[in-house]
Amino acid sequence: MINEQIRDKEVRVIGEDGEQLGVMSSKDALKLAKDADVDLVKIAPSATPPVCKLIDYGKYKYELIRKEKEAKKKQKTVETKEVRLSPNIDVNDLNTKCNAARKFLEKGNKVKVTLRFRGREMAHIESSKHIFTDFAEKLSDIAVVEKAPKMEGRSMMMFLTEKR
Repeated sequence: MINEQIRDKEVRVIGEDGEQLGVMSSKDALKLAKDADVDLVKIAPSATPPVCKLIDYGKYKYELIRKEKEAKKKQKTVETKEVRLSPNIDVNDLNTKCNAARKFLEKGNKVKVTLRFRGREMAHIESSKHIFTDFAEKLSDIAVVEKAPKMEGRSMMMFLTEKR
């Protein structure tokens, strides 16, 4: 809220340099702002009395947007990469898939390991669980199992994340 939008009887006013000007009526605070050719901006509405500051509102809004952009730049997004396996995968193929997952984990991404069953493979789900244990074992030095293997429809999934 700025200027005439502030309807409180009393407000605590902070000057442009950050010095306390004290508690006064909102009309007096608005008059002070007009004299200094700046805006009266409510910065802490939940305080008693509410805290208002004498600042140039356009500049204040610009600073807030800039701070938000800076915070966004520093955020790191974690992507989920997927590695697909089949129940009759060979040892060398499994090693290749492990190396791909290792690269994803080193970059800071999560890895979703999917074991897809087709046709008659659905009858041998229990005998395929060892593939997940082998996969997790090979990556145990840099990864931990976030979600244990779980069946969803025709595929079984497991999630791995980087050790911290």
